[in-house]
Amino acid sequence: MASQAETAASGVPVIRCDSVYKIFGDNADSMLKGSNGVVDAEKFREAGCIVGVNNASFEVYPGELLIIMGLSGSGKSTLLRCISRLTDATAGNIYIEGDDILAMNNQQLIELRRSKMGMVFQSFALLPHKTVLENIAFPLQVKGVSTQDSIQRAKEMVDLVSLSGRENYFPRQLSGGQQQRVGIARSLAIEPDIWFLDEPFSALDPLIRKEMQDEFLRLQGVLSKTILFVTHDFDEALRLADRIAIMKDGIIEQLDTPANIVLNPATEYVRKFTEEVPREKVLKIEAVMDPFDPGEEFSGLKVQKDAIIETVAESILNSSKPVQVVDEAGNVVGSLHASKVVSILFGSHTDHSAERPA
Repeated sequence: MASQAETAASGVPVIRCDSVYKIFGDNADSMLKGSNGVVDAEKFREAGCIVGVNNASFEVYPGELLIIMGLSGSGKSTLLRCISRLTDATAGNIYIEGDDILAMNNQQLIELRRSKMGMVFQSFALLPHKTVLENIAFPLQVKGVSTQDSIQRAKEMVDLVSLSGRENYFPRQLSGGQQQRVGIARSLAIEPDIWFLDEPFSALDPLIRKEMQDEFLRLQGVLSKTILFVTHDFDEALRLADRIAIMKDGIIEQLDTPANIVLNPATEYVRKFTEEVPREKVLKIEAVMDPFDPGEEFSGLKVQKDAIIETVAESILNSSKPVQVVDEAGNVVGSLHASKVVSILFGSHTDHSAERPA
């Protein structure tokens, strides 16, 4: 996956949200106008309005995987639906590759979705009377692609999601994980630039869910899509994301890299999410390394800056001297002392007095 620095270096965001609000209720517009942009969810609730998204502003860059997460009712799915314009925002601006989607008419919006957007939802929504190939080819045929070309493209997608040999199965003959792969393949068949996924794995049992996460990471490594992924599962977010936006009551409490969210939670609410996280399973070496001092005496061990701490902790702890940290090209970019790993593994990160949101 692309790093934030790499994606930001491209300059132009694929998605940009400026002060986006979504408020449900008959008097939502008048209430919002009278608030001067400062929305108190409780006051709006008393007036008969529900605040779905409250002043969301952020950018997503090419190839970036941004996960939007929060508990039920936090506004995460509403935000995703606003960005894809399945729901119209109450106020604000949303740009896709510089184009204001709130100013688009229905035909322009349909064309945008057909040509640039792929969507995967929690429900598989497969057509039960169509085979795997036919389900995957269906959106292409809707676009006017010939049957022969759409089936050929569908076969390529079957191979991509590792369903070869099941092309002619019907959905009822597939497991839940296999059905979800068909849904993913169908959304990728149109070659979208932007991929929206709303709780795509939450209906799967834990083992299949882990397999689908592995498959998803493999696909993203191959395709480098720009992705907005909604989940309520913090462990899933930590495993998959380039950046994470944590929402509560429609507000983005913190938008940052997984490492910064774990190490530097911006609010008490975010801290509750992170306090029980096994940091050694999440943090990469680069998140805790020290600056390189060429005058220091090092061991012969070198570790990659993007290695997860847990995978190299034993080797570092067994080294009597600090180790060099290198990048993909083998250049030394920092150093790591065993004491830092000991602190991560055994240090006290929190008083554990507050409960993690459940």
